[in-house]
Amino acid sequence: MKVLVPVKRVVDANVKVRVKADNTSVDTANLKMALNPFCEIAVEEAVRLKEAGSATEVVVVSIGNKAVQEQLRTALALGADRAIHIDTEEELTPVSIAKLLKAVQEKEQAQLVLFGKQSIDGDNNQTGQMFAALTDMTQATFASEIKVEGHSVQVAREIDGGMQTLSLPLPAVVTADLRLNEP
Repeated sequence: MKVLVPVKRVVDANVKVRVKADNTSVDTANLKMALNPFCEIAVEEAVRLKEAGSATEVVVVSIGNKAVQEQLRTALALGADRAIHIDTEEELTPVSIAKLLKAVQEKEQAQLVLFGKQSIDGDNNQTGQMFAALTDMTQATFASEIKVEGHSVQVAREIDGGMQTLSLPLPAVVTADLRLNEP
């Protein structure tokens, strides 16, 4: 089973950001950038699935300029097998990103697509759900535990009333929550 993990380049969570003088956005000049922490959790879980024998290949994908290659190398160092870089200088909306990832999925035919639950820069939590809708794949959000069993994936997620366990047929989209990979 192939696992696809989209990853994003963001300002390092430990860096104090500055707003540009024209108040349009964050000034990223000379700031340390990093792999989005929730994306890193998704990569770690994909690697765990591979180590457990549930997955055969972990492929990471990122969209952005040449600088995202640093985050792709980080994901490869975490244990991913391959990396795909979609090179663009444009700042894309979540739906545009989901459409590009759909094209990657059509080529890669991954059985499981693991997203981080959200990015720490925009906190939108949209791309995974939009991707699932565009690809007509089943989805589970805010997963705190993932187990692949045969041709399905079991996902435990926290809800207001406690824990909910879902069984999704593969292929599926899962967004991973912070509690998934406790130290």
